[in-house]
Amino acid sequence: MILNAQAQSAVTMKTEKMHAVYLKGHGGFEQLEYTDQAPKPIPKPDEVLVRVLACGMNNTDINTRTGWYNPSVKSGTADWTDAGVETGSNRMGGWSGDIKFPRIQGMDVAGVIEAVGDGIGPERVGQRVVCDPYLHSPGSENVLDSLGLLGAEFDGGFAQYLCLPAANALPVTQECRLKDSQLSTLPCSGGTAMNMLLLARVGRGDRLLVTGASGGVGSFLVQIGNLLGAEVMAVAAREKHAQLAGLGASDTIDRHAGNLTAAALSAGSGGGYSVVADVVGGDAFPAYLDMLNRGGRYVVAGAIAGPMVQLDLRTLYLKNLSFFGSTIYSRKTMLRLMEFANGNQLVPAVHREYDLRDIGEAQKFFLKKKHVGNLVLIPPSG
Repeated sequence: MILNAQAQSAVTMKTEKMHAVYLKGHGGFEQLEYTDQAPKPIPKPDEVLVRVLACGMNNTDINTRTGWYNPSVKSGTADWTDAGVETGSNRMGGWSGDIKFPRIQGMDVAGVIEAVGDGIGPERVGQRVVCDPYLHSPGSENVLDSLGLLGAEFDGGFAQYLCLPAANALPVTQECRLKDSQLSTLPCSGGTAMNMLLLARVGRGDRLLVTGASGGVGSFLVQIGNLLGAEVMAVAAREKHAQLAGLGASDTIDRHAGNLTAAALSAGSGGGYSVVADVVGGDAFPAYLDMLNRGGRYVVAGAIAGPMVQLDLRTLYLKNLSFFGSTIYSRKTMLRLMEFANGNQLVPAVHREYDLRDIGEAQKFFLKKKHVGNLVLIPPSG
C-alpha cells in the first residue's frame, strides 16, 4: 500500500486512472461525462487521498450544472428548465463565482483514507472518514473566508478518489453504526441543516416550522431540530407525512393545504412559531413571516419554489424579526453534526443508491421530487 505522496509521485511511475464523472459545462444531462480514464489524484503535503465509498447527490449539483445560480435566473429550481443557461459575463455558475470546466462534482463524500501526503502520520491510512466540503485557508479565523467547495472550486466525490486537506477528513468512530451511504448525506444535507439551526439558535422550547421537509436538508432539519429540543412541524406532501413522523416531526402539514397559515398555526401544540427553517421560498414567503411570533427567527438555505420573494419591511421591523442566510459553515458545525452521527443519534434518510455511471438517471429521478431524504451515488470498488 502506498503511504505517502513522495513515493506515489515518482517521476517514473505511470499515472494511475480512475472512474469519474466530469461536468463539461453548464447545460443538460449531456454535460455529464462518465469515464474510466480520469487521472487518479496524488495527495500534496498535509493532504490525504480518500477512496470514495459513497457520495450524496443534492440540489447544488444540479443547480450548478444548469447554471441556476446565475442572477439572470428568476424562477425556482422546480420550474427552471433543465437545459441550462449560458452564464455570460456576470460569472455566476456556482455559489461563489464561475466554475472551471471540466469539473468533478460531488460535495457529500464518505470514504476511507488510502494514502497521505507529507506531514500527515501514516496511522491515518485505513481510517473511515466523512469529508467536510468547505476548504478554508490554514489558520483563518473568518468562517466565511472559504477557499472553495468540493465539487465546485475543487474536484469532488463523483469519482473513485479525491484529495483534500487532512483536517477536512473527519474520523468516523468504530461505534458508529451508520452505513457509508448514510454517512455520505452528512456534509451537504446534514451540514446545511445543522448550520441553519445553529444560526437561528434553535433549542428547547422553540416551535420550529420546516418547509420542504421531505428533501435532503429538510429531513435533517426535522431530525436535528428534534434532537435540539424543538417542537418540529414539517411541511410536505401528504404521502410523505408518515416517514417524516418517523424522523421525529411532532406534526405534519400538507404543503397543498388551501390555507397554509391556518394549517400551520393549528399544528402540534398550536400557535405561532419562534423559528422558520426554509428551503422553499417562492410565493409562500410572506405567509412564513406571518406565522412567526414577535422576535422570531427566519433562516433560509434554498429557493426551490423561487428566489424572488415579496417582503413588506414593516413585517420585518414591527415584529422584530431576525433573518439568517446559510451557505458556508464553520468546521464547528460539521464537528457538532459528527457528534450526533458518531453517537448514533441520527438516521440519515437514504431513499435509493445508484451506480456512479447512472448519474443521469439519478438526477432525473431526483428532479421528480417523489422521494424522502437523499439519493446516493456509489463508485466502482475496483
